[in-house]
Amino acid sequence: MKRLLGCWVSALLLPLFCVAQPEECRTVRDVPYREAGDSLRDDPMCRLDLVCPAGAEGFPTVVWFHGGGLTGGRREIPEELLAGGFAVAGVEYRLSPQTPVAGCLEDAAAAVAWVVRHIASYGGDPELIFLAGHSAGGYLVSMLGLDKRWLAAQGLDPDRAVAAVIPYSGQAVTHFTRRAELGMPAGQPLVDDMAPLFHVRADAPPMLLLSGDRELEMLGRYEENTYFWRMLRIAGHPDVRLLEFDGYDHGNMPQAGHPAAVRYIRGRCDKIRNGR
Repeated sequence: MKRLLGCWVSALLLPLFCVAQPEECRTVRDVPYREAGDSLRDDPMCRLDLVCPAGAEGFPTVVWFHGGGLTGGRREIPEELLAGGFAVAGVEYRLSPQTPVAGCLEDAAAAVAWVVRHIASYGGDPELIFLAGHSAGGYLVSMLGLDKRWLAAQGLDPDRAVAAVIPYSGQAVTHFTRRAELGMPAGQPLVDDMAPLFHVRADAPPMLLLSGDRELEMLGRYEENTYFWRMLRIAGHPDVRLLEFDGYDHGNMPQAGHPAAVRYIRGRCDKIRNGR
């Protein structure tokens, strides 16, 4: 568990952030990730954009989920992750109240399954799939990595399909939008089977937990992630880290989080490739 001066980290890693030029990338937009015959195949919210390094082979892929409290937001492609040499799949998913939080998770699992099954046709390595997202997106990836039922519905085991999980300021307790569905106020915490904390286990994928400054974060988010980290360690998880970025609040912490994620993904890829 480390506390980092976010500005120093960003400056140190600035050379990583030469933004990829369009001619260096292959972009496919508005891809339906639900399988043929699925009743949600044509839902405009069940779409992703995929940006891959042009002419490359064997690259890792980050499946990225936007924030917005599970009630707002649009799919996005963080340029800082592209600059790391990775493909990025920016996922859109149905939102509350049009769908329950379980529907958001079902969409997220379907999107990950599409990437796992199709990324090789774009030149990517299907064994180097990383799940990441900010805020609500961090909650989604934590649930997919820890609670096996969501990816199991897509015929996948997260322990085999996912190289690592990287939540940026994600909720570790039950998401406040799910609590609202149950009639609970936003400030009342709950840890039930819709909370990542409920599913801590030793054999989950490697995890990098990222948080803004504990004094600036949203509603005790740093403390949630600290407890999440501790309980994963107590459960015997061998590879979970927590980084806090001083001076960054909930909204802008990805500016410091992206360089850390790039370094982490590169390190994980080296370990996986060397272990083959």
